[in-house]
Amino acid sequence: MITSAFTIKQAIKYGSDLLAAVSDSALLDSQILLAFSLGKDRSYLLSWPEKLLADEVQSLFINLLKRRAQHEPVAYLVGHKEFWSLELDVAPSTLIPRPDTEVLVEQVLQDITSEQARCLDLGTGTGAIALALASENKKWQFDAVDLMPEAVTLAKKNAKKLNINNVNIYQSSWFENIDKSLRFDVIVSNPPYIDANDPHLAQGDVTFEPVSALVAKNNGLADIEHIASKARSYLTPGGSLYFEHGFEQGQLVRDILTSLGYDNAATIQDYNNNDRVTYARFNQ
Repeated sequence: MITSAFTIKQAIKYGSDLLAAVSDSALLDSQILLAFSLGKDRSYLLSWPEKLLADEVQSLFINLLKRRAQHEPVAYLVGHKEFWSLELDVAPSTLIPRPDTEVLVEQVLQDITSEQARCLDLGTGTGAIALALASENKKWQFDAVDLMPEAVTLAKKNAKKLNINNVNIYQSSWFENIDKSLRFDVIVSNPPYIDANDPHLAQGDVTFEPVSALVAKNNGLADIEHIASKARSYLTPGGSLYFEHGFEQGQLVRDILTSLGYDNAATIQDYNNNDRVTYARFNQ
């Protein structure tokens, strides 16, 4: 039972200590949740360490800490997550953008140097990949689709908030609602790639994220196989397909792409040196 008001400094330490057992970033989590409770940015915490918290602020902060201690993700608690220096609104209907997904964005930007390109983002979620690429290339044109209407609404909201106008966002189950006459220079996807029996699905923060965005049949490879097969009819000659995937799936995804006639399949590592993104060109 807490009977006295915290200073900002005391509150941060209290939160960090409470979350140490459940989070690898307990101090940062505590700071983010306190700044959110105060309606301030994190720099305010450093400027006013001895300021006492109002009762309602302290109550909100402690409630958020309790939820975080149950592994509810910080991004869902505060309603946003930074990706590629873009502040994206998030919701439990979509995956939370991960820093490692920026590796895919970096690779596309390194590979595709054309001033103009047409791109497709399959399973866009918050819109993270498409909006990051679109923010870097104002003359590129993007289609971004998601199966879930809630995700489509959220991605559109993010595009509007960020004033990114070169992305057409709409509902589609993979290629189902995509105009068959369209051809894309780049197709990207962060599809479900986790096996339904993976024990990590029952652990930690991921238990709060939508299973439909995480799990795929055939040991997590079914959606990758489907997309890789169908994408051949939508890529321009020499167009490229990029996947984010699990850390043990690099060779498997390369084999899938090669078996379907793609060329020069390659895998790159994420920031923890795990296989994370595989890409290839389709020249037929």
